[in-house]
Amino acid sequence: MAQSQRLEKTVKGTDLSLAGQAVSLDRSGALWLAEHRTLVVSDLHLEKGSAYASRSGQFLPPYDTRETLVQLHEVVQRLDPACVVALGDSFHDDRGPERMEPGDRAMVAALQEGRDWVWIAGNHDAAVSEGVGGRYCETLAIGGLTLRHEPLAGAEAGEVAGHLHPCGKVSMRGRSVRRRCFISDGHRLVMPAFGAYAGGLNVRDAAFEPLFPKGFTAYLLGDGRVFAIGRSMLGRD
Repeated sequence: MAQSQRLEKTVKGTDLSLAGQAVSLDRSGALWLAEHRTLVVSDLHLEKGSAYASRSGQFLPPYDTRETLVQLHEVVQRLDPACVVALGDSFHDDRGPERMEPGDRAMVAALQEGRDWVWIAGNHDAAVSEGVGGRYCETLAIGGLTLRHEPLAGAEAGEVAGHLHPCGKVSMRGRSVRRRCFISDGHRLVMPAFGAYAGGLNVRDAAFEPLFPKGFTAYLLGDGRVFAIGRSMLGRD
């Protein structure tokens, strides 16, 4: 099967032109750069449950890391990337790798096998600890895109960032649905959080205004597909 046909069958999302670069918004919340066979995920927040338990004694079911890695495994198996970029806040804190269960650590190693793996610095994990494989950098340039964790208000076109965990709320026929989403104006893109325990910030929040002064489209993650929703149709929390 030709590569273009294979991708048509495996990427059930939305294709965009981002600053002149072809990208696909995958239904999982990952970004697929087919030309470079690169998969981008943001804000995994691995070991968030164990971080809460160790810091405050607040108990969260300790299954977030495994659930997130299982979801990531599905996307990696489906798209077979040559490179995976984790776009910051991959761990909920710098000591997250130390608290990982051996089975979860083995899952990370299996995902990395045979491919390049890049950890981008985040505000929760400014320096990824040794022992988790891959390589570490502050930003990464791929084609005409610049990948970083935190979006910059004055950034050049082609920025891909995370950090804000965008979510969109839509009300139809008397019911409201709130979903994680991508947000883009065609020049820059903010990605949804991929982690099982990661929260969300409504895209109508003031934090997004300096990033998209001329408006944006939100791409909500639905059941098996991505839905494009204009800003005017999105509600506030």
